[in-house]
Amino acid sequence: MSDELPRQREARRGFSVCYRGKTLLSVVDPINQAERIAGSIEKLSRTLYFCPSPLYGYGLTRLLSGISPDSAVLCVETDERLMALSLEAMEGLLRENPQLRLVRTADPAGLCACVREFWGSRRFRRVVTARLSGGWQLDGERYQALADALSRDIASDWSNAMTLLKLGRRYIRNAIRNLSLIPRVPDISRVDFGGAPILVPGAGPSLDGILEGLSAAFGDLSNPAERPFRIICVDTALRALRERNIKPDLTVALESQHWNLRDFIGLGDWTIPLAMDLSALPATAAVPGAEPFLFFTPWAPLSLFDRLEQAKFLPKTLAPLGSVGLTAVALALRLGSGPVVTGGIDFSFTPDGFHARATPGGLESLHRNTRFQSLINAGQTFRRGSVSTRSKTGVPVRTDPAMKGYRDLFEREFAGENSGAGGPRLLSITGSGLPLGIPAVEGEEAWAILAGGPGEDGPSGNGPETRWSVPAGDRAQLRGAVELFVREERETLITLRGILKGEIAPGQGELEKLLDTADYLWAHFPDCAGAGGRRPPGTDTSFLKRVRVELDPCIALYDLVLAELAEPAPGGTHLS
Repeated sequence: MSDELPRQREARRGFSVCYRGKTLLSVVDPINQAERIAGSIEKLSRTLYFCPSPLYGYGLTRLLSGISPDSAVLCVETDERLMALSLEAMEGLLRENPQLRLVRTADPAGLCACVREFWGSRRFRRVVTARLSGGWQLDGERYQALADALSRDIASDWSNAMTLLKLGRRYIRNAIRNLSLIPRVPDISRVDFGGAPILVPGAGPSLDGILEGLSAAFGDLSNPAERPFRIICVDTALRALRERNIKPDLTVALESQHWNLRDFIGLGDWTIPLAMDLSALPATAAVPGAEPFLFFTPWAPLSLFDRLEQAKFLPKTLAPLGSVGLTAVALALRLGSGPVVTGGIDFSFTPDGFHARATPGGLESLHRNTRFQSLINAGQTFRRGSVSTRSKTGVPVRTDPAMKGYRDLFEREFAGENSGAGGPRLLSITGSGLPLGIPAVEGEEAWAILAGGPGEDGPSGNGPETRWSVPAGDRAQLRGAVELFVREERETLITLRGILKGEIAPGQGELEKLLDTADYLWAHFPDCAGAGGRRPPGTDTSFLKRVRVELDPCIALYDLVLAELAEPAPGGTHLS
């Protein structure tokens, strides 16, 4: 940092500031200029006004007086000395107005976290930049990056809310149903791949060429124990691997609906070690040959999950990334210490291919091909929002906002894995997919990395073939503990139902407490989804009626879980 201090110069109204060779405020009437800018800014509801480098705070009073009660102003400063100036000048305004905050940061993620802390999730719909001074010119690119990060984060909040609105009921009902698996199915943390290299195949169009190169380089890959690397694939890629008799060490299933069941058709006598999300479709655990392991991605902050964690029933938790490909990479990085090579995680498509050929989607497009219908699906390829772009090899491909969003999330989530010493740990194989923000390597180099094995200092780990070794008495005790937990949850819902039906007189504050305890009943409501736990009060009749509709199906699910806990588990894993 330069030793130069901000120089103050008196103007007709207020003060001008000179710093680092720039005049940051008008030398004539800085207050009037800032107020004119503030008055010209469009005032919208549920808007976060981003004010870079506010300096003396000129214009903020005018801006705050015109915005709606559900909007707010966020002032951000990246320079330490200018921040000290702003804190002193704006102390009274900050204390008096809860719609105003001042933060010093240059970290986009940190700034987004501050907004959540100050105002909660799903508070704002948009970001509007309000440049009330010239201070932003000192760090223009960084301020723009901060504004862009805020916009992305708000858009992500609303996107997640829409997902929760559509699928939240399905997620929680799957999770409740899968509680019966907890005493029977190992946690994914029991799997350890040690220092062995890991290949993570997605199901994108580039997977076909990658698997052909892999088979040519290594020959027979049907026996995981005989190869120097491990394979963690997404469930949609299973049939593409089966076509070449490449047996994975672990398959990842995240899908909460029935669509992923077709990924397991035609696998013959394969046994499939299966990393399964707690909120995945319950039938996934029962597919022929499946040997499931549980993990958990929290799609919403629910008190049920806190209780499961306190009871030590919650499986290993991963960040909710929304994509099975991203989740497979996250698992690979956590289940081993060796290099991870991705392939077929494309986030792009071509006019005649959205997935690898042998995947269910690829086969479906082939089956639809007739004299009257081409392999090129023009409606999908050129749908609204899809754009042409360049792949890692420079070949033209197409993508859409959803895929591009996942690609950007991939980079934000995983690019930091390569920041340590010792060379990159996470790489992608060059192909027709979008650049992922991590080093891309040609096939030959990727095969050399995979052929390197775990190395002298990296054991290969126990792998998923090591089953859950728990004495029968301990397993029975665990089953009893889960059963007790389920009964308590069921009783909570029965009590809430009795209050809503008028059969039970609630105590002081009891209804509000029960609504918060059973927050999974309403977390997917349009006015609650993605709102950070905010809900209408217990005096809202419309809200209570909607909660009442959710109660009976959830109570019935708990009854089903209790019945399943009392029955022998499939595959000879009865706990009694």
